[in-house]
Amino acid sequence: MTETTPSDRYPMPQGSVRGSRITAIVLTIGVVLLGLAIAWLAYNRFAVKDIKSEMVQYSIVDDSTIALSFTVTREDPTEAALCIVRSRSRDGSETGRREVVVQPSEHGTVQIDTQITTTQPPAVADIYGCGSDVPAYLTVN
Repeated sequence: MTETTPSDRYPMPQGSVRGSRITAIVLTIGVVLLGLAIAWLAYNRFAVKDIKSEMVQYSIVDDSTIALSFTVTREDPTEAALCIVRSRSRDGSETGRREVVVQPSEHGTVQIDTQITTTQPPAVADIYGCGSDVPAYLTVN
């Protein structure tokens, strides 16, 4: 009895292994490039735009009010921005907070003056943060 190996029974064409490897490599490169393109497009469309804020000064008006001035610098000054400012008491607890809409302007840097009403005597005011996502309830049409 003669033994036959599987390759004798089912001979494989010589070019098929090489062809499938090349196809796999090309498809892998294509998928990676497509993924990079989608990531780049998503980043450019949905990335948060850079908004910088800096405190200029604050002054205590009375036992329930603090006034502050701060600057906002935007990459795209034609878009509105939202800044959250807050007041803290001597013990460090937050005693007041306010959302301030920075309207579109022609200048990249604008100065904002506002006041915060507090629940306890204020000691300091600061900027909690700024962003480009202005909620609908704050937009003026």
